[in-house]
Amino acid sequence: MKVQSASSARRIPAPAGHAPPPAWRVWALAIRPRTLGLAVTPVLLGTALARAEGHAHDLRAFLAALACALLIQIATNLHNDASDFENGTDVEDRIGPLRVAAAGWISAALLKRAAYGCLGAALGLGVFLVERGGWPILLAGLASLAAAWSYSGGPRPISHSASGEVFVLVFFGLVAVAGSHWLQAGVPSAEAWLAGALVGLPAAAVLLVNNYRDLEGDCRSGRRTLVARLGRAQARQVYAALMLAPYLGLLLLAARGRPGALLALLALPAALRLVRALGAQPPGPWLNTQLAATARACSLLGLLLALGLLF
Repeated sequence: MKVQSASSARRIPAPAGHAPPPAWRVWALAIRPRTLGLAVTPVLLGTALARAEGHAHDLRAFLAALACALLIQIATNLHNDASDFENGTDVEDRIGPLRVAAAGWISAALLKRAAYGCLGAALGLGVFLVERGGWPILLAGLASLAAAWSYSGGPRPISHSASGEVFVLVFFGLVAVAGSHWLQAGVPSAEAWLAGALVGLPAAAVLLVNNYRDLEGDCRSGRRTLVARLGRAQARQVYAALMLAPYLGLLLLAARGRPGALLALLALPAALRLVRALGAQPPGPWLNTQLAATARACSLLGLLLALGLLF
C-alpha cells in the first residue's frame, strides 16, 4: 500500500537528515507494536484460567478472540494517530515518538480507513464468537467496538478526558479476561473478573505514563486527562497504586484456591523499579522508555499469572 502525504497545515517535520521510512515501516509505526501485548495478555489469561478450571479448550475461539483483540487495538491506535493530527494535539515539541500523520507519511483519511477496516474485520470474526459465546459476547464485542471508536472519535473523545484510565481498566482488563474466559467456560467466574482487574490496573498505568509525558501539550490543546487534573505529584501516586495493587490481588487469588497465581510475584521487582523511576528525574524523552517498560511489566505480570494458573 502506498504511503500518502497528509495535509501540511499542521504537519510536523520529520527529524532533519532522515528520509521517510519504507511503507511497511511507516505502517508498523502507526500500529504501535509495543502496545499490542496489552491486547494479547488478557486473552491468554482468560483462556488459561478456564483451562485451569478444567474446561475444554476451544482453539478456534481462542484464535478468533486473539485476532479480534489485536484488530481492535490496532484500529484504536490508527484512529488515534489520525484524530490527534486533525485536532492539532500532535505538536512539534512533543516528547513522544513522531506520529505518522503528523509527519506527513500517511494521510489521516487513509489511517481512518485502515482503522475502520480493522474494526470491520473484528466485527466479522465477532459473528463466529457470538455463535460460540452467545449474548454476553455480543454485548462485550459491541461495547469494545464502540469504545475503540470513541477513544479518539466523536464530540467528546475518551482520550481527551480523565476517564481514559478507567476505559483501559474495563476493556483491557475486566472485559477482555472475563470475555475470553466465558468463551472457553460458558459460565461466569468471579476469579475471571479478579484476574481482569489484576492486568487491567497496570494497563491503565501505561496510559497514565503516556499522559504524564504529554502533559504540557495536552494542557495547551485543552485535553483534560487524569494527569492534567491531578498534576504530576498526585499522578505519580496513582501510578504507584496502579502498578502495585495487583500484587495484593495475587494474594487474594491464591487464597481462593489458585496458589499458582503467586508465580506472578516474580514481576514485582520490575514494578517497584518503575514506580521509583517515575519520580526520579524531570519529564523528558526518557519517559518513552518508561512507557515501554510499563507495558512490558504489565504483560509480564499477565503471562506469569497465566502460567501459574496452568501449572
